[in-house]
Parts: sequence; structure tokens; C-alpha cells
Amino acid sequence: MNPDNTPNYTVLEIRDINVNYGGIQALKKINLTIRKGEVVTLLGANGAGKTTTLRAISKIVNLKSGDIIYNGRNINRCQAHEVVKFGIAHCPEGRRVLARQTVLDNLLLGAYIRSNQAEIKADIQNQFELFPRLAQRRNQLAGTLSGGEQQMLAIARALMSRPKLLLLDEPSLGLAPAIVREIFSIIENLRDTGVTILLVEQNANLALQIADRGYVLEAGSITLTGAASELISDERVRKAYLG
Repeated sequence: MNPDNTPNYTVLEIRDINVNYGGIQALKKINLTIRKGEVVTLLGANGAGKTTTLRAISKIVNLKSGDIIYNGRNINRCQAHEVVKFGIAHCPEGRRVLARQTVLDNLLLGAYIRSNQAEIKADIQNQFELFPRLAQRRNQLAGTLSGGEQQMLAIARALMSRPKLLLLDEPSLGLAPAIVREIFSIIENLRDTGVTILLVEQNANLALQIADRGYVLEAGSITLTGAASELISDERVRKAYLG
């Protein structure tokens, strides 16, 4: 059975994963599931393990133990480029665009695993329709873009691999409120097109407004999980993350 044809199937399952940085245990028996079409958010203070969780999924950091199951496949031993081919794209914190390359070149880099030039060209046009500002700056060096435009480019570049699962790490970090609203509107549009999203976001209130479910991480452990509508009204969450 092809899971892609099964409504609401589990795209990602994390089972008891542990990650160490040197002598420090960054993640402690994390368990997490994401179903097709969901936006799931990870909440927590700085250093709680949110970014490490994303890096473990995209194989930037290695597991000490546990399993990561993507579309029924154990990806523990996979390399980062293989994970991209399977359909996982990681948009990292801090955007990390290639500053000395043009907007267009950054988008082409996002399609490095693909070979059909006609499809790549069509997808670049799709990104320009989704992000009209990038269309206006297609030949501009990425390093000269505003922070918001660089974030748009980072997301567009990730989408060029045609991901089934998009990992978004702090997409609103350092951006003006109007640009943040624009970025989150785009995230909602992506969800509506069928992209499954795991979102790490400092603005917990905004994240929970667009998420289906959430997990709270504290010191490398998951301490709370539930529907976003439940978490946003939970007194512990409100006191710790919603102000």
C-alpha cells in the first residue's frame, strides 16, 4: 500500500531518540508523530532541544539511540542528501542563503537533487508566484535582500526540492511584525497545498494559531503535548510561553 494515498497517514514517527553533544545530552527519549497535512509546532525556551530535533530528522546530527521513521522507512543510517531525496526539506534558523549568489541561483541550488530542467523551471516560476518580491529581485544578490526577503528565499529554496515534509526553524526570527504576518500567511498556504510542516517558532502564540498540534520541550525532554487549541489555553503554556 502506498501511504501517500492513505488519508491522515503518519509521515514521521520519532521513537525514543537520544542525542548527545559531547558530554551533554541534548535530547532525552523524544517521541513525536506527524500526520499527513498537519502543521505541528515545537515549543520551548532557548536550549530546550527544538533545533536539535530538526537537525536529527534531517541527519545533520547523529542519534545516540532511538529511531526516526519517515513514510514507513527507518532513516537512522541515511545521509543528509538522501533524506532530501526522500522528501524532507530543512529551512534552518538564520536563513543561511548564499549571500554572493543571486536569488535565482539560490533557488536552483534548492533543486540540486532533481534533473528534469522543465520541471525545475516551472517550479521556479511557482516560487515567484508564491513570493512576488523574489520575482522582482531574481537577479539580485541574496546578501543584499532584506531579512524578510531572505527568509522568503530560504523557504522558497527548501520548496524547490518538492518536499513532503518541511522543517521550519524560527521563520519569524528578527523580522518586523508585518513581515511575520506575511510569512505565516505563506505557511498556511503551504499547508493548504498539502505540505506537512514541523515548525519551531519563538512566537508561541502565532505558532499555535496555525498549528494542528504541539509539543513542549524542556531541557531536552517532551513535557506536554496536545492539540494546539488545548495548548493555547493551557495555564502552564500560557504562563511560560504566551506571556
